[in-house]
Amino acid sequence: MTETSSAPAPTVWQLSGFGDEVDPDPAVQAAVMLALGASYIEVRSAWGVNVSELTPEQVAELKEILDAKGLKVSAVASPIGKVDIGLPVEHEVERLRQIISVAKGLDAKYIRIFSFYRSEAQTPEEIRDDVITRMRALADEAESAGVVLLHENEKDIYGDTPQRVLDIMESVDSPALRVAWDNANFVQVGVRPYTDGYAMLRPYLEYLQVKDAIMATGEVVPSGQGDGELDATIAALKADGYAGFASLEPHLAIQHELGGFSGPVAFGTAARAFASLAAKNGIELS
Repeated sequence: MTETSSAPAPTVWQLSGFGDEVDPDPAVQAAVMLALGASYIEVRSAWGVNVSELTPEQVAELKEILDAKGLKVSAVASPIGKVDIGLPVEHEVERLRQIISVAKGLDAKYIRIFSFYRSEAQTPEEIRDDVITRMRALADEAESAGVVLLHENEKDIYGDTPQRVLDIMESVDSPALRVAWDNANFVQVGVRPYTDGYAMLRPYLEYLQVKDAIMATGEVVPSGQGDGELDATIAALKADGYAGFASLEPHLAIQHELGGFSGPVAFGTAARAFASLAAKNGIELS
């Protein structure tokens, strides 16, 4: 008898996306995500209300809408840490407690956070110790609650370069604090994401936020159309055995301090561009 070798199992990533980039109405958000083949959604706001301000009744209503559509929540995209470093430690810890209650209500394990703005007169080095103190307090709160914080490398916060993100991860050293990797945001601070940061941060990388950008202008563009080295990043993640979330955050129409907006058409454009790169690298999205 001859042995037949079976084909290797496909690599499957869970497709998600920031619903409020589609529409303020979560029912519309859910419909578009489903049409794009996603089984998850990332919640930053619903009905125009940020997750930090959702009432328990609104959380319950949102959960009913998503359950009815068969969508699960990949992460709660909070604004924690998108504040000035001068605020007291307890300010963001208290807000995190509220957002943890939202995450629990939506059956979400992950909560996205940031690592604080500084004044124009301050350098990253001058705020470093205060950042670590606050990030450790947030991670302790998350660990106690059984959730995982995902630090996003947003421009102009302390952790906007791979080296400073690594500093946060190593210094806080908590299983409740991991990396949400954003290629476009690295590009916007002059970093070549895969070349300059991938190997350094891969041990902590637990969530992929999908967008691309052009180095010369900072303009956000669909996946593969910018300088974000997304193709190389996707290929490396696959080779490393990554099988987590890929969350679309296109920012193709509007960008502002608390997020962005794309609309259904541009969101679809972004989704198809990413799906093309995923397929090229032998990755199924579900």
